[in-house]
Amino acid sequence: MILPVLTTTVSTVALILSGSNAVAQSLPSRAEMWQIIQKQQQQIKKLEAVVGLTTRKIVENEKKIEATGDALEQVSGVSGHGSPVNSAATSIGGYSELHYNGGRKDQVDLHRFVVFLSHEFNQKIRFFSELEVEHNTVEAGAVGAVEVEQAFVEMDLNDNNKLSVGLQLIPVGIINETHEPPTFYGVERNNVEKNIIPTTWWEAGVKMSGNLNQSFSYDLMIHSGLDTTGSGYKIRKGRRNVSEAPWKNSAVSARLSWHGIPGVKIAATFQYQSDITQSSRADENAAATLFEIHTDSRRAVGKRGTIALRALFAQWNIRGTMARLTGRNIQRGWYIEPSYRIAIDDEQAIGFFTRYSLWDTEAGDIVASANRRTSFGVNYWPHENVVLKLDYQIDNFAKSATGDNRINLGLGLQF
Repeated sequence: MILPVLTTTVSTVALILSGSNAVAQSLPSRAEMWQIIQKQQQQIKKLEAVVGLTTRKIVENEKKIEATGDALEQVSGVSGHGSPVNSAATSIGGYSELHYNGGRKDQVDLHRFVVFLSHEFNQKIRFFSELEVEHNTVEAGAVGAVEVEQAFVEMDLNDNNKLSVGLQLIPVGIINETHEPPTFYGVERNNVEKNIIPTTWWEAGVKMSGNLNQSFSYDLMIHSGLDTTGSGYKIRKGRRNVSEAPWKNSAVSARLSWHGIPGVKIAATFQYQSDITQSSRADENAAATLFEIHTDSRRAVGKRGTIALRALFAQWNIRGTMARLTGRNIQRGWYIEPSYRIAIDDEQAIGFFTRYSLWDTEAGDIVASANRRTSFGVNYWPHENVVLKLDYQIDNFAKSATGDNRINLGLGLQF
């Protein structure tokens, strides 16, 4: 490193000496030039020392990090009782929501507290479960419930297809599979998906899912079915929640999803069940089909804004004499929900929405029986996984006495 510097310096000196005497007299002497070279050499040695010390520290730190990683692996590989476990493959999560409903209802309710537990056996096989407590208590006479909403094993068949077996959510609608409170607007889940689909809806069965190409994906599920015996063909009351549920007349659900444009998703589900009374009536064989289609789309506006649109239509057709006499051979509903969200900073955001919805569980007769609701409100996220909600609902029901114009407040979180 010293030789190039010295050569350059000597060349410079020779050039200077070959110039005019006037210029030569103004330049440093040979003694002064030598002093300059000595100082440069000292600075080079100092830099070499600093570089060497830094390199040694980097090597030492790498060894310490590697040793720490080995220690952590040893600790995580043993449980508190000394038995070997793979804790890194087991995950826990959950969500919760607290509601206040004004109007005639005028009550506060810890609507849900949910715990997720999952475990990855290897890179191809994993387990998912969900345990939920509703309305906070399950004492005698209380409205609360303890439910297992998911408990299934998922296996990768190849890079594009997977198989899941067990108790799982039906692939239908927007919020049936993704219903954590920070993921949707409004304190309560919308009544179209609640009463027509009916969210939250889970069954026991086998499901195949995968990607057909970059734009299309699919879900195909064979599962336990509804049993509307004694409920007058009301779809929501036909859920048996896999609690000694009949299997005689199972159902098939198929969904096709398109996501060919970033931020845009359109999906449609078709379901068929040969008899939603599970053959409990000798004179009835009520085959039922469900068709549902929706879009869940969003687009960035400016640096921090996002406009979104959710819209959904769902309809049941039940082919049964008693269902037709009650008008419940056709049950349908739809809603449209535009919204605008703006990011305040990297964590906080605020969003505004309005929703118009209509649902009719007795659409098969000529009597006016449709229920309509207009909702509007605001969500505030102090963190992406925590939300505070406020909305106001205006009801226009077929039976006006059942409507309840009111304000709703909510706190929701997921982790």
